[in-house]
Amino acid sequence: MTIGSPSGPALERLGEWPDHADLGVLAVDDGGHILAANARALELVRRDEIDVLGQDQHELLHRAEDGGALPRARCPIMHALLSDRPVQGGTVWFERGDGTLLPVAWTAAPCVWEPGTAGMTVIFHEAAAEQVGRPSPSLAELERLALLAETTSTLTSTLNEQECVARLVELVVPRLADWVVVDLADEQGEIWRTAVVQHQEGRLVHRDDLEGPMPPVSPRSQMPLSRALRGTAASVTGPEVYEGAPDSGIAVVQRELFAATGMRSAAIAPIRGPREVLGALTLGRTAADARFDVRDLSLLEDITRRAGLALSNSRLYQQQRRVAETMQRHLLPQLPRIPGLQMAVRYLAAPHASQVGGDWYDAFTLPDRSTALVIGDVAGHDLDAAAGMAQVRNMLRALAWSHQEPPGAIVDRLDRAMTHISDATMATLILARVQRGDDGTWRLRWTNAGHPPPLLVTHDGRARYLDSGKVLLLGTGTAFTRGDTTEPLPPGATLLLYTDGLIESPAHGTDPGMALLRRHAAALAHRPLDAFCDLLLERARPHDNSDDVALLALRTPEA
Repeated sequence: MTIGSPSGPALERLGEWPDHADLGVLAVDDGGHILAANARALELVRRDEIDVLGQDQHELLHRAEDGGALPRARCPIMHALLSDRPVQGGTVWFERGDGTLLPVAWTAAPCVWEPGTAGMTVIFHEAAAEQVGRPSPSLAELERLALLAETTSTLTSTLNEQECVARLVELVVPRLADWVVVDLADEQGEIWRTAVVQHQEGRLVHRDDLEGPMPPVSPRSQMPLSRALRGTAASVTGPEVYEGAPDSGIAVVQRELFAATGMRSAAIAPIRGPREVLGALTLGRTAADARFDVRDLSLLEDITRRAGLALSNSRLYQQQRRVAETMQRHLLPQLPRIPGLQMAVRYLAAPHASQVGGDWYDAFTLPDRSTALVIGDVAGHDLDAAAGMAQVRNMLRALAWSHQEPPGAIVDRLDRAMTHISDATMATLILARVQRGDDGTWRLRWTNAGHPPPLLVTHDGRARYLDSGKVLLLGTGTAFTRGDTTEPLPPGATLLLYTDGLIESPAHGTDPGMALLRRHAAALAHRPLDAFCDLLLERARPHDNSDDVALLALRTPEA
């Protein structure tokens, strides 16, 4: 299949469509533009892919029998696009790239390429002389291909298992059956009846009372669902199969299912992943004269094969997230207990990344009993960024502990070391030192290497950014001497260190986010520190944010 990209990468999933030796296939959006074409389609119309993709299919191809322009109002394929239902048509004429006319027999059916992207599929072949004017006989094949393409694109566009199951249900009911039942095995091999859904009066009704845990799969049971859950081929069954003595707990549950739903005929197929059986899909019909047959089983097998790939991908993704979450918990440190100071931290992973990234916070006690505070961001949003972050954090800890120097000098040492002994490329950070003076007041001394400035909020709700002293980020290879800035911390004041995910919006940049953060921080100054952090993340974080967020808040004792 030759795939174009005018409507985005989701269309690449159409590559699972089978190529037929004699059938040209066009994927068309709801505006009539060609999204994809298989090799046979390009061969038939004698055009290159670049000349076809993104073009209006009517303007490009459709002609009257004499070769003249064909008004859209008289074009049967345009009628099919507007009717939103499968249509088989008589002969139409396509203009080839060399100017000759091609009589084609065609069928068309609506299709959803991905959520929000609807259109239709046009399948055509060259009409023989005796076929001109006759309707194409391949409507059933077109409907099958359209459903399979829609299944592939719909299921593989999500990595959420529950969403995948919900989409599968909507694809097959009521198109193929009155009832659908989805049974899935978890990582421990236990079976859970995930969905039992009926199409009733134009809507989908979930039968929660029939869902839930299932008995274990018996290796000796010959009942259809037990066999499907062991990975055998699809089969047709009915309530009569379960009337005898049950050979397993699953057989008992199945007998109850048929009694509760009124299904007269059911088709059951295993949902197979690349390495294991993930569950089974059951389609049920209640009409006595609507039994499933061998052709239905073939289609059901094709659907469950695609569902298995989609569910396997979602599970692999969730496994990666859990591994990443565990790694992140080990990378982020525990806070030290500092008499007189309150501290709180938060970390939110990027919503569309691998659940880890380069954002981090740190706090530790130095040999002179002062407290080091760090907030930083290594470039990237993946495991490589997390690994680079761990290296930079550990180097900074060692340098800060072993060299009794101002923060600026420590960060200069870190910058030079990164080039030679770290995989991190670039990073921003703030290194601060908080210390209590002999007079009982707290002071902050910090250096800023290209990071968003600290925010200081007084107990009475005045907030301002400590934006002096911001200098070059780390990893540029430029020799630079960083300085420090000192600021007194009033009694009951809150100091907030954060990463740019809290303020940056892809649409609006950072300035509106900084203004919003300052306003909300001032309004929350009187809240307990944990509530301050939680509400700040809820209220100030941009809705279109796609970055990690790390924050560290410190509060001095009240007078």
